[in-house]
Amino acid sequence: MRGWWREIAGLVLPVACGGCGRPRTELCPECAEALTGPGPRRVRPEPEPAGLPAVHAAAPYADAVREVLLAHKERGALALAGPLGGALAGAVEAAAGAVAGSGDGPLLLVPVPSSRRSVRARGHDPTRRIALAAAGRLRRAGRDVRVVPVLRQRRYVADQAGLGARGRLANLSGALEVVPGGARLLTAGTVVLVDDLMTTGASLAEAARALGAVQLSFISEIPHGLPAASAQHGFEQRAAAVIASSPASFEINRNSSRSWIVAGGER
Repeated sequence: MRGWWREIAGLVLPVACGGCGRPRTELCPECAEALTGPGPRRVRPEPEPAGLPAVHAAAPYADAVREVLLAHKERGALALAGPLGGALAGAVEAAAGAVAGSGDGPLLLVPVPSSRRSVRARGHDPTRRIALAAAGRLRRAGRDVRVVPVLRQRRYVADQAGLGARGRLANLSGALEVVPGGARLLTAGTVVLVDDLMTTGASLAEAARALGAVQLSFISEIPHGLPAASAQHGFEQRAAAVIASSPASFEINRNSSRSWIVAGGER
């Protein structure tokens, strides 16, 4: 209900740019351009949590990008899901392109879930909304894409604010699971985990763990003699895409060929 009233209010109340506050526009051209940043890049937190998939980000989490994400997530600027989804679509393309065999079957976007209490407080699920917008953008470009929201929280998770990297990993450890029947949905194509923001990588690492756990269970249930290769492939080739990560991740580490480096906190 709260989300519905926000959408109605957006039609009748004056609007301002979610990034810079410029009046009479939901997103000005300069802030829209900031969402695409220097182009999707591979990013990696430091320290890197075990099990983190390869993550691609569209833009640094700073200035206008930070404000646009917060306006959508916390202030109910739901119309921003479109441009945010466009930015995420670019990161998804980069992430899928780095996965061997990703041309086989559709792209399956798996959103990192928010807690029920967060969804109630905000009046909407921002990550799922952006994932749907990204999927729509990719389908219009000719991609076969599906949003598969198969992850859910299985236990209480404390507010992440104020927690460091170790605290966030401990807070999220074992917190996610795949819904019953979800494993079969993930065998149809290439899985790409999606979220709005990555900093420490704790949420994405836990999401990848949950998918890996259900993979082992699902493959063990396949009758003897039936091919398990396609089911195994979809889980093993995990990749992730986010709209934004720390600005440090977009600075070239000239002393290493490994990747881009990111430091900071998480969601």
